[in-house]
Amino acid sequence: MPEISTPYSSRLSYSIEGKGPVIVLLHGFPESGTLWRKVVDSLSKSFKLVIPDFPGSGASLLEKETSLEDMAHCVNAILEHEQIDRAVIAGHSMGGYAGFAMANLYHEKVAGLCVIHSTPAADDEDRKKIRLKAIELLKKGGKTAFVSQMIPNLFSPKTRTKNAALVQEQTELALEMPEESMINYYQAMIGRADYSDWLPDIKCPVQWIIGIDDSLIPCTKLLKLSYVAAINFVQVYADCGHMSMLECPDRLIDDLSEFAGYCV
Repeated sequence: MPEISTPYSSRLSYSIEGKGPVIVLLHGFPESGTLWRKVVDSLSKSFKLVIPDFPGSGASLLEKETSLEDMAHCVNAILEHEQIDRAVIAGHSMGGYAGFAMANLYHEKVAGLCVIHSTPAADDEDRKKIRLKAIELLKKGGKTAFVSQMIPNLFSPKTRTKNAALVQEQTELALEMPEESMINYYQAMIGRADYSDWLPDIKCPVQWIIGIDDSLIPCTKLLKLSYVAAINFVQVYADCGHMSMLECPDRLIDDLSEFAGYCV
C-alpha cells in the first residue's frame, strides 16, 4: 500500500484500485479501508478508487490529536500526491463527517459527495454523553466489551440473524483498532462542526444512502435533510442498518456508480 507523510500522520496509508474517474472511499468508526472489501472489485472496473486509512486506522499512524477537519486535510494530501484534481467523495458514518469537511474546505476538488449512513448535523447533548461514557470505558480497558456490543447494533436484525459470520468478522476487524485511536475518533466526533445550515450552499450534488433499520442515525432524521442541497440523490434500503457496503453491497455498487457517473 502506498503511504505519505503529512502534518497529521508521518505514515498515512491508502490503497488505489482500478482506473477511470476517481471515487474516494472514506471509512467510518471503528473501521479501516477494509470496510470496502465487498465493493472494491466491482467499482474498480469502472472507477479509480482511493481508499485511505485515517490516522490511527489500518496502517496509518496516530501521533497527535486528529479532528474531522484534519482528516479532510489528509484526504486532500493524498489527492495532491496522486495529482488528482477532482473526485467523488463517498464517506461512511464518521467518514461522511470528514466528507462534509472536505466539501467545505476543498469544494473545488469535490465533484460529488455520497453520504453513506451519515449526517451533516453535529452531536446533540445526548449523543455527546454516550460518547463520553464510551471514552471512559475505553480508558478503563473495556475495548472488547465496547466493540462486542457496538458492532452488532450497526447491522439490521435480518443481517444479525442470517449472517452472523459477517457480523463477527466485522467485530474482529474493529477489535484491531487501538484504544487510543477509538478515543481520538470519539473526541473528534464530539467536537465536529455542524454543517446543517451550510448544506443549502454546498457546491456539489449529494447522494444519501439511508438504511431503514439504522439504529444509529434514524431514517426519519436523514430524510428531512435529504432535500436541502440543490441536487440530491436519495436511496433508502430496506433490511439494512448502518452497514450497506456489507449488508447489500450490490445495491450500493449500482447506486454509487450511477451517482459518480452523473457527477463526472
